[in-house]
Amino acid sequence: MTTDVPTSPGTATVSRGRTGRSPGGRRRYQAREVAWAYAFVAPAILLFAVMGVYTLFWGLQLSFVQWNGLTPTWLWVGLRNYTDLLWASPVFSPPVRAAALNTVWVMIATPLLTVAISFPLALALNRARRFVGLLRSIYFVPYVTTGIAVYLAWQYVLEPNGAINTLLGALGLGSLAQPQGWLGNPDTALPTLIVIMVWSAVPVATLLYLTGLQTIDPALTEAAQIDGAGWWRVNLSVVWPLLRGITAVIVLLNIRDALQGFQIFLIMTDGGPGDHTNVLGLQTYRLAFQSELAPTLGLASALGWMLFVAALVVAYVNLRVTRER
Repeated sequence: MTTDVPTSPGTATVSRGRTGRSPGGRRRYQAREVAWAYAFVAPAILLFAVMGVYTLFWGLQLSFVQWNGLTPTWLWVGLRNYTDLLWASPVFSPPVRAAALNTVWVMIATPLLTVAISFPLALALNRARRFVGLLRSIYFVPYVTTGIAVYLAWQYVLEPNGAINTLLGALGLGSLAQPQGWLGNPDTALPTLIVIMVWSAVPVATLLYLTGLQTIDPALTEAAQIDGAGWWRVNLSVVWPLLRGITAVIVLLNIRDALQGFQIFLIMTDGGPGDHTNVLGLQTYRLAFQSELAPTLGLASALGWMLFVAALVVAYVNLRVTRER
């Protein structure tokens, strides 16, 4: 609502808004507000531009050159880094293919096991009536604990004289123990690391499922129960479809960690034994910082960009599948 305030008889009136400012004053006020907003946002934008955009394009350029990271000049090789990683080089392509196979296993097993464990766990916690806060805190501890400390603790548990082999021997299941340790046996090293990754991923997935469960209208499940559906049928036919979006997010997060994560593989096994736990993220790190076949920094950048493109493709496919359903 505007009011017309005459200045004197016979003169034009000035339209003012609710704030009592003229249109010109309002524009100046809005301009100042916008300027202050940009002033507060500018440091974050500048930091992102320097650490994000600039680094991104620098890394893309680096993937087309041969450079050891120390000399002032580099050698432009075009797409040779990519072809060497994929098939052309007998030195670099075999480790990449082996790491890609291990990464695929991690990409498949980790999301499936995380969903299979976290969804029933969330259902159980959602039905709990006592000590709900305590139980949720306990299940969330693996996520908030420092990763390096947890991985080192797991190493002690999994070594030849560790807690798992000792427990198996005490239960009369010594034949299942691993004399080399669970990380020293090529057949058990990768599955063991997958189990630890699932153990770390379940808390967040459970929390996401709990959040989704609390948004579901109880009338839907009550209607299904009135129609004769049992507990399993209600959760599989009513609750599970309503949480499909959350499941897609959980799967995507785990696939991202499988593609780009390497911390657990570097700390616990360093890709061993015999590269049986080497993954693409760790292979990128090795090419960048541990390779004795210098210069390989361009190869590392090329492999990193291939992982980035693979992550985009996975995210796009996941989004399309979710939308279609």
